[in-house]
Amino acid sequence: MQLSPNTWLGQILAGETAAQWQHWAVETALADELRAKAFGITPENVGEVIQARSHLLRSVYPAFSQLCQTTLRLQPSQGLETLWNLWLPLAMQLASYRKAQSAPFIQGILGGQGTGKSTLAAILTLILSQLGYRTLSLSLDDLYKTYSDRLALREQDPRLIWRGPPGTHDIQLGLTVLDRLRQPVRADLKLASTPTLIQVPRFDKSAWGGAGDRSQPEIVEGADIVLFEGWFVGVRPIDPAKFDTAPPPIVTPADQEFARDMNAQLKDYLPLWERLDRLVLLYPVDYRLSQEWRQQAEQQMIATGKSGMSDSEVEQFVKYFWRSLHPELFIKPLINNPSWVDLVIEINSDHSAGAVYQPGDARV
Repeated sequence: MQLSPNTWLGQILAGETAAQWQHWAVETALADELRAKAFGITPENVGEVIQARSHLLRSVYPAFSQLCQTTLRLQPSQGLETLWNLWLPLAMQLASYRKAQSAPFIQGILGGQGTGKSTLAAILTLILSQLGYRTLSLSLDDLYKTYSDRLALREQDPRLIWRGPPGTHDIQLGLTVLDRLRQPVRADLKLASTPTLIQVPRFDKSAWGGAGDRSQPEIVEGADIVLFEGWFVGVRPIDPAKFDTAPPPIVTPADQEFARDMNAQLKDYLPLWERLDRLVLLYPVDYRLSQEWRQQAEQQMIATGKSGMSDSEVEQFVKYFWRSLHPELFIKPLINNPSWVDLVIEINSDHSAGAVYQPGDARV
């Protein structure tokens, strides 16, 4: 008899004996060969992996259930299978990487609008906390230049009508905070009465009527693992000649010039990407879903009485960013580039996680 995932996962949570659920857990772990390879699962170690994961599932599930209901607006039962197949093994993998080095581990997360970067960071933080690791989330958004600096930047280049494209961030600020976070905590300092404090920049998107500005920094004593996420974290410049035949909405000579200029700006971000230990790519099955997802989000805000963009305004907004860094040119090639990306997680149209694989193993 074939058991549904929620049935045998429920048996694990209930603490029932291994014989009642281990067969199904092992079968599932090995069934998807690319996912198993990505998480280092083999026929030889699968039993040990399942035992460790099931123990972690039981310990983390109460906090996960609360997070789902209070923050993620998700029924725990709906996220249980993803917790087992993706979030737990990914967190365990990060913990093993951190354990293997003396300095804090910096995990990059690359993903566009609606791909679930914040959700992933929140759940990984919860699981890693259960494993004994202090985790800090840092967004590329937290590195925006100040409101006044961006006003001056727009005076210089009127094409920068929205914050977000390359050139609107304080790269040196990012380098400073990552380097400070990366410094290992000395054993003798752990006993000191005045521990080393690190100021982590934070950004308030609601300031100045939605234009956004720096807020008070968060003060931390350090972190074991840093989750650095953003819509072009890890993205690198491409051959400028590709813009001669770029896909829409890069159509006019002015569009091509803007795209080339944004591409050139990416060179300044390379020192930031060099601080990453690994990079995960949240890859929508169709990049055009970002427009649909943003429209849905704005419609939901309007329905609750908040201000939001119309569908046509969202289209204009999204296409602006496609002109600056088009997903077909900058993101799609990464799924076959193991030099720059370490793990690809496909995102389905309903925001759920799909295929998981290492770059080069893409099913295309």
